[in-house]
Amino acid sequence: MHNWNDHFDLLIKSRTPLIFIRSREEERVETLVDQASKRLSPRRLATWDYINGLQRLLNSDGIGAKQPMAVLQWLQNLESSTPTILLAKDFHKFSEDAGIARMLRNLASELREKAHTIVLVAADWDPPKDLEDLLTILDLPLPKENELRSLLRNIANASDSTLEKDVLEELTHACSGLSEIRVRQVAARALAQRGRLSKEDLSEVLEEKRQSIAQSEVLEYFETNATQGDIGGLDSLKNWLNQRHQAFSDEARTFGLPLPRGVLLIGPQGTGKSLTAKAIAHSWSMPLLRLDVGRLFAGLVGASEARTRETIHRAEAMAPCVLWIDEIDKGFGGDARSDGGTSQRVLANVLTWMAEKTSAVFVVATANGVDRLPPELLRKGRFDEIFLLDLPSRQERSSILRLHINRKRPGISIPLEAIIDRTEGFSGAELEQTVIEGMHFAFAEKRELLETDLILASSQLIPLSRTAKEQLKFLKEWASSGRARPASLKIK
Repeated sequence: MHNWNDHFDLLIKSRTPLIFIRSREEERVETLVDQASKRLSPRRLATWDYINGLQRLLNSDGIGAKQPMAVLQWLQNLESSTPTILLAKDFHKFSEDAGIARMLRNLASELREKAHTIVLVAADWDPPKDLEDLLTILDLPLPKENELRSLLRNIANASDSTLEKDVLEELTHACSGLSEIRVRQVAARALAQRGRLSKEDLSEVLEEKRQSIAQSEVLEYFETNATQGDIGGLDSLKNWLNQRHQAFSDEARTFGLPLPRGVLLIGPQGTGKSLTAKAIAHSWSMPLLRLDVGRLFAGLVGASEARTRETIHRAEAMAPCVLWIDEIDKGFGGDARSDGGTSQRVLANVLTWMAEKTSAVFVVATANGVDRLPPELLRKGRFDEIFLLDLPSRQERSSILRLHINRKRPGISIPLEAIIDRTEGFSGAELEQTVIEGMHFAFAEKRELLETDLILASSQLIPLSRTAKEQLKFLKEWASSGRARPASLKIK
């Protein structure tokens, strides 16, 4: 937080007239601006809102209630001998008014002489073009660990309960990514239920995180119990992922390893790309956040960039986590001319973040084809590696069929040689469907699953490899030119 405070102090000292702080946490902003005014004494803080008018100043309380222009005139006439920071809440709602916009533009030059500053606070505001150049925009990050630690300690002290050091650390880590308001809500519930803060509140914190993500339009908190044992084959990819998991440890930082960036999984439908994303999160004990690219572009022009910023903000707040961008080719493979260049700008934001991020957000992107993917997405340095998940080899088909039979009909033994031969070109999902279809035949005749059921089921299913032959051929040729690694140890 020190960096943010230092940056804000510098803006005030250099007489920046208009500052826009992008945040939902109005109370926290007021506290931080108040602390800054004390550090930068003799500056003082005045707050304004539409209902109460000016607050915090003797002899001026209530000025400008329901009159936004009046408070600006008050600041304009204020002597420079009393340098003042005016924190104006909800003021952005009046900026469309021609008179207010003109007054703000006038003040942008006048306030430099007087050392007064107007600070606007809002969560979602797209400033009008004529004000855009005059505003200095500051994003308020979510509370850092030291802030959360002191907040939790203060709440515990206020309720006369002591927090053990290890419990305080665990709760602090767990609360990472929550706003101050949400941490207070969790604490209030804990105090109401048990009268103290304790380790038992960790599940409450996790639920609060789910709620925080639920409010996002484009991110989904994904529950998963999938493990690498649920995936048949793909041994090369599994080995690589196990190495990358170790790179998240403190020992890896000491060793000089950077945090892993992510992986791009390319392959036809049904080869286990989504299952791999779920298995990574579960086996690494990280929350899985699914990004809906379609929703990112839905709605108003210009809103997509704001949504992208918020999405990155929320994902980093949940770190360490896995960010799953499903079917990235559909989201970023469009024609830039058809959407006014929005997809290109959003993609540029995402790529810049991926190249520069220092947070423990592991990006797993999946794509069915590469022909629509922008070349800059495939460039080295965006992802740690690109893997091709091909149709399973004979050996992999055997392990996938056994996996599904053992899970659905544990304890039965079926010879699989004939069915493995007959399912060449089947994807993992199609092999699972073959087992399910065979079980339907057996169940209809009230008997156990037999080899003949699986053979009949496979003969009735037309695999994607037959209907999308050209696409698969292109994908293999593209990967074999050294652009992607095979996810299986042997691709036949």
